[in-house]
Amino acid sequence: MSISVTPRAVHLSDIKAAHERIKPYVHRTPVLTSATIDDIVSGRFDGNIKIRLLFKCENFQKAGAFKFRGATNAIRLLLSEQNASEPLNPGEGSSHRAKYNFPVITHSSGNHAQALALAAQQQGVTCHVIMPSNAPGVKKSAVRGYSAIVTECVPTLAAREETVLEVTRRLEAADSQVKVEFISPYDDVRVISGQGTAAVELLEQAMELTGRTLNALVVPVGGGGLLSGCAVAAKGTDESIFVIGAEPSVNRMVMSGADDAFKSFYGKAFVPSIEPKTIADGLLTSLGTHTFPLILKHVDAIQTVTEDQIIRATKLVYERMKIVIEPSSAVSLAVALYSPGEFWRYLSAVTPRTFNASISPTGLDFVGKIEQLAKGKESPIEVNVGVVFSGGNVDLVNLVERFKGIDGL
Repeated sequence: MSISVTPRAVHLSDIKAAHERIKPYVHRTPVLTSATIDDIVSGRFDGNIKIRLLFKCENFQKAGAFKFRGATNAIRLLLSEQNASEPLNPGEGSSHRAKYNFPVITHSSGNHAQALALAAQQQGVTCHVIMPSNAPGVKKSAVRGYSAIVTECVPTLAAREETVLEVTRRLEAADSQVKVEFISPYDDVRVISGQGTAAVELLEQAMELTGRTLNALVVPVGGGGLLSGCAVAAKGTDESIFVIGAEPSVNRMVMSGADDAFKSFYGKAFVPSIEPKTIADGLLTSLGTHTFPLILKHVDAIQTVTEDQIIRATKLVYERMKIVIEPSSAVSLAVALYSPGEFWRYLSAVTPRTFNASISPTGLDFVGKIEQLAKGKESPIEVNVGVVFSGGNVDLVNLVERFKGIDGL
């Protein structure tokens, strides 16, 4: 894959249509604020700047993550294409017997598996999920609990993809009227449009809460479905909104990181994610054929944060906001708290010609953009920064262990 790949277009109109399509089935998740965290981030600047962070809490979404938006949009569009689009009341299709005879299939060990299973159950569609044999039992149980049919495979991407093909062939061979639909966790324009509805809501909620739109938006990036969808929604609404992707940096302990989006974005060529090691386990996937070009077009910067910073940001949310988020969610807050952190300085020193550290196509990073907004203004200015919390499905026992020894910021 390279940046010459032309994606199917995703526009603000697609995302707004998705918003109307899925509104009866998804939660309009809350936007929370924290005066304490606002003060901490504002303290990075001089007294002329007051940061107001608006946290879009997708950890309160059905199935515990933003993934339910894209999954629901994809299935509702599929029903429409099959002339079976009469609206169901939420939960109407939630019996174990499917209402429609065109199954969906995916491979996932995480949030997408649960989201697609629940969305399919609610819409009366059979769902097959290919899961690696080493996936946590609790996740397999959750997917089965949503009436999905789980097929286990060897824990490699090649095995997942081959098993998807095998199950698809078997189902279609058994019934000539059946056409199985694969729904990607992120690299599907239906999914991207659905994920972008989180930003549509956040922009509405920012106006409701503050009377102003966002100045900046920070979104975690793994495969890029959430970031690309939110970026299209934000830029389509107001081109001046500064959109930042948030990603883990290189893990110095193992010299392996999930910073492939950062490298791809600034190198303008696709860099795959190869055996990444990070506590932000929802951000392990490579960018997709559709998501990468959308990110290049609509995102202003991608910034990375260290493992320690991610853990500290997660702990801060637990202590101050009293809500459960997964570390992947905290990556976006960590950018506001710490960037440009030590990794940016490190990268600038070792590869100055490859990556001009923390420099976006506009020449700005998070700190630079905020300072630009305040430049030349004598009175204090307020800056609205949207921060997307992507989900709250977390191994609490493991996370508590990681919190030990962490004191303060």
